Amino acid sequence: MKQNIIKETLIEQMKMKLKGSLYHETQVLFAYNTNRIEGSQLTEEQTRYIFETKTIGLEGNQALNVDDIIETHNHFKVFDYMLENVDNLLTEEMIKRYHEYIKRSTSFERVEWFAIGDYKKKTNTVSSIKTALPSQVSSEMKKLLQWYNNLVKITLKEIVEFHYKFECIHPFQDGNGRVGRLIMFKECLKNNVEPFVIDDTQKLFYYRGLKEYNSERGYLEEICGASQNKYKLLCEYYLEDLNS
Repeated sequence: MKQNIIKETLIEQMKMKLKGSLYHETQVLFAYNTNRIEGSQLTEEQTRYIFETKTIGLEGNQALNVDDIIETHNHFKVFDYMLENVDNLLTEEMIKRYHEYIKRSTSFERVEWFAIGDYKKKTNTVSSIKTALPSQVSSEMKKLLQWYNNLVKITLKEIVEFHYKFECIHPFQDGNGRVGRLIMFKECLKNNVEPFVIDDTQKLFYYRGLKEYNSERGYLEEICGASQNKYKLLCEYYLEDLNS
């Protein structure tokens, strides 16, 4: 399947607000899985309910974290923003805007030192990976983007490498994984690479891939490759008449 067909279809269906489409299903699956990886307790059905009705369905005496609901709704918006700017050069401003969309109106807005839409002010870590200090983030991000945007050809290998380096910098106080996975989806669409959504069931393998990237670089690529295959099946189902 030609990848530009996927990109063009997602953009067209977004503009049409077409229900029951590839765009519709991608929005639900992406928001559910990327938030679930970060600890959201919303089910896939609840995520779908929020997208389709802008309401939330509760089961029994279930209690839900308000931020889980807000961040799910926010992810639908940032995905649209990503599609609207999919062919634009990846910049610090764009990446910060992703973060702002994801964290807008959450409880983090009431935390004075939490910078929504801007780089972190406090030192943080991810797993056992030492990340960049707040004072280093701006210069490290500039170096990362200069390297990436000067590449002659971008394949899955380079997109995964960017993701690893981005997560090592960990530029934001929280939400780095979601921003990073959104960047990967965008860059796949832009560079005619099969896009993918990392499934929550692959979370431990995904984290292992990040942790062991320097010693076993191909492992993270394999996880992303398996995710490509899964998303490709979804695309083939929804775009059967466009396959060539």
